[in-house]
Amino acid sequence: MALMSRREALRQAACGFASLALADLLARTSAGSTAKPRLPLPHHPPRARHVIFLFMQGGPSHVDTFDYKPLLVKKDGELMAFDDPRTRAKTGKIIKHQIMKPRWRFRQHGESGTWVSELFPNLARHVDDLCFIHSAHTEGIAHGPATLFLHTGAIALVRPSLGSWILYGLGTENENLPGFVTLNPPMNVGGPRNYGSAFLPSVYQGTPIGRAGSKLSLASFPNVRNKRYDPHRQRRHLKLVQSLNRASPRFDEADSDFDAVVRSYELAFQMQFQVPTVLDISTESAETLALYGIGEKATDTFGRQCLIARRLVEAGVRFVQVNYSNDSSPPWDQHSKIERHEIHARAVDRPIAALLTDLKRRGLLDETLVWWSGEFGRTPYAEKRGTGRDHNPLGFTMWFAGGGVKPGFHYGATDEYGFQAVDDPVHMRDVHATLLYLLGLDHTRLTYTFAGREFRLTDVGGRVVHELLA
Repeated sequence: MALMSRREALRQAACGFASLALADLLARTSAGSTAKPRLPLPHHPPRARHVIFLFMQGGPSHVDTFDYKPLLVKKDGELMAFDDPRTRAKTGKIIKHQIMKPRWRFRQHGESGTWVSELFPNLARHVDDLCFIHSAHTEGIAHGPATLFLHTGAIALVRPSLGSWILYGLGTENENLPGFVTLNPPMNVGGPRNYGSAFLPSVYQGTPIGRAGSKLSLASFPNVRNKRYDPHRQRRHLKLVQSLNRASPRFDEADSDFDAVVRSYELAFQMQFQVPTVLDISTESAETLALYGIGEKATDTFGRQCLIARRLVEAGVRFVQVNYSNDSSPPWDQHSKIERHEIHARAVDRPIAALLTDLKRRGLLDETLVWWSGEFGRTPYAEKRGTGRDHNPLGFTMWFAGGGVKPGFHYGATDEYGFQAVDDPVHMRDVHATLLYLLGLDHTRLTYTFAGREFRLTDVGGRVVHELLA
């Protein structure tokens, strides 16, 4: 038998292995080790082990969903001056805008008496499990900067994403799956930077499944199955390649990129046996599929995403992002015809309620932090006196569930018009700090030295909002 060159051995062994973007699943062992995963120790006892982030791209209107402001109804149509940074950036002055009332009625729900609009009838039944922040505010008045800040804590610089920081700090629980997965991510408004590892070692980057606007039923990890060789032959090739890698001088030089490649071969080999099982929802009961609205036009796509998120968390994935997004125009971005919010609410309301129900009945909600948010909110007035609302980073609502937060709790408030956070404002850096704290990480100690400087997700700010903790 002719000797095989190293180049040829690498080519054949890699054939069929998952993309090296899946290297984030390898943040668990010392270089070259095939021993049981050794996870980093948290800074303090964690309250949550996993995160499911439900990203509502485009900025849902808080005053039409979860932030009830009776004064908007009373003063509907009146003109009032608002000190809006977006208007000032365009015109250089403060101008009067026409107040616009919510287009959907609000009602109180649950023992907590939480106000929820008609847009979310299914989610309204879960308000006693939700922890609301009504005073969130952020950086960036356009979608791109605000989305990057939400995901990375920065606007201008290329920084590691939230999921990458979490994976760097905690590792992953399942050596056969990525630790950080994003479902149907948008390629605009930051694109891969929203799940990238930037200057962190590449083993911590996120793994995308599908892309915005696609049917998740057709999406999967790329190149997981090897169609040419059976597992026994793949294992023989892999054994040879790894022996060559271990003989390389770079193997002992703490080269993070080389280390990621070496470890990716072994663990990508293992992935092909577990990934198809995790993504196969055909094993779910008819009742569960119906619960998520799978098979129904309005809810099928997002329902599949939410169900797969539950399956990924159940299998040990640390951070799962579920994107309600689009590559053309952010879906919640109604500068005109705010009534279109109803289309998007109908698509996500039932699947999100199903996710909460499913996690709770499986005993997973206590250890899984579910986070719902857009990149900002929307104005209480009609943009250009029309039928939609403009961007509003000054005050908006987000909510958490499970994972150590207080259920049926409300924190902070915007002013009586819903324009600006005034009571107990919570900056996005505070949100990041609190989320890390719930996972057992001190945001001031979760650092990485790059280019002579120590970086962290929260930069030089951020505080843990202890009032939210159960």
